[in-house]
Amino acid sequence: MQIRPFALERYFARHEFSARYLLGSSDPESMSVADLLSFEPGSEEGLKKLGLGYTESLGDPQLRQEIAAQYEKIQAGQVLVFTGAEEPIFAFMHAVLNPGDHLIVHFPGYQSHYSVAESRGIEVSRWPGNPQKNWAPDIDCLKSLIKPATKAILICTPHNPTGYLFDRQKWQQVIEIARQHGLWLFCDEVYRGTEHDPADRLPHLADHYEKGISLNCLSKNCGLAGLRIGWIATRDAAVYNSLATFKDYLTICNSAPGEYLARIAVRHSEKIFARQRARLVSNLQLLADFFARHPDLFAWQRPCAGTTTFPRFLGGKALEFCDRLVEKTGVMLIPGTFFDMEGEFLRFGYGRDSFPEALKQLESGLEHLDSRLHPFGVQADENSRE
Repeated sequence: MQIRPFALERYFARHEFSARYLLGSSDPESMSVADLLSFEPGSEEGLKKLGLGYTESLGDPQLRQEIAAQYEKIQAGQVLVFTGAEEPIFAFMHAVLNPGDHLIVHFPGYQSHYSVAESRGIEVSRWPGNPQKNWAPDIDCLKSLIKPATKAILICTPHNPTGYLFDRQKWQQVIEIARQHGLWLFCDEVYRGTEHDPADRLPHLADHYEKGISLNCLSKNCGLAGLRIGWIATRDAAVYNSLATFKDYLTICNSAPGEYLARIAVRHSEKIFARQRARLVSNLQLLADFFARHPDLFAWQRPCAGTTTFPRFLGGKALEFCDRLVEKTGVMLIPGTFFDMEGEFLRFGYGRDSFPEALKQLESGLEHLDSRLHPFGVQADENSRE
């Protein structure tokens, strides 16, 4: 298999553990093991007694029951636990779709949503969000993209990197389009629980569409990326069996401590969501104030969900700006280049405790990068330096 490098992950590999301020990350503030165990007295002792042998390939039975309880129609036997969210995306593109199939992907998006498929000879059409309408995609455009070879639609809501959240009407329209054409509908729901107003939260797609596939994990909504626990929920038995069989060639099974801790997290997920939400809403207001002070540099519309936002950058080339920024100030932002997005955009992540300080560093950097150069790496006009 020839697959192009995952540009976003390669950029993180260069800077994530050396940059002093991470301002573009999508995962929120992480929890410690002690924080998580504090939800349930006695759980620390249970963790100490946990055996470190192989676990069940479909996922720990208790964990699958806890996950299924979060859904309306999903049973434990319709939940398949994976290592993170990347593994089930990879598995779906290999075990369910085939070369020559056609896939429609919500765009911009996480690169694995489309690059894995493209590497297998699957045709991909991008269903674009409109940056002038707070990144809402157009339903008529989706209809026009469907072909005889179309097998699946992939959407992400709440959306990475834009923060767009489908409203219930448009979400239902997508389901009806998929149903009309007999398509699988793969919904990346890993940011579900990050809605800034819980009343805006959508149902799980797998509960409302018989060929729906809901992807979730504990990384983005709970701040538990280090557990490496994700899952697929689906009522489509053929899809479930194909994914389970393919997983035998990947991780086979998950980490026993990760699954033990994940059970606690799932049982207390609403409390964890609430903690993360308070931080998100507070930080987003700081970001809104920042953008209001710099309308010459950023064109932005406020998102209502997620941990990230994706403003248009008006100061030059986004990649050049990000490279210069991290080099000179230690602040890491993510250029839209790594989402294969035309135009100049930046991904801001606002879910961490360090966000206020990182934002201050960014604002200081805008003013104090090399005085001989425009802060975005463009030589200033000699006549302007008076």
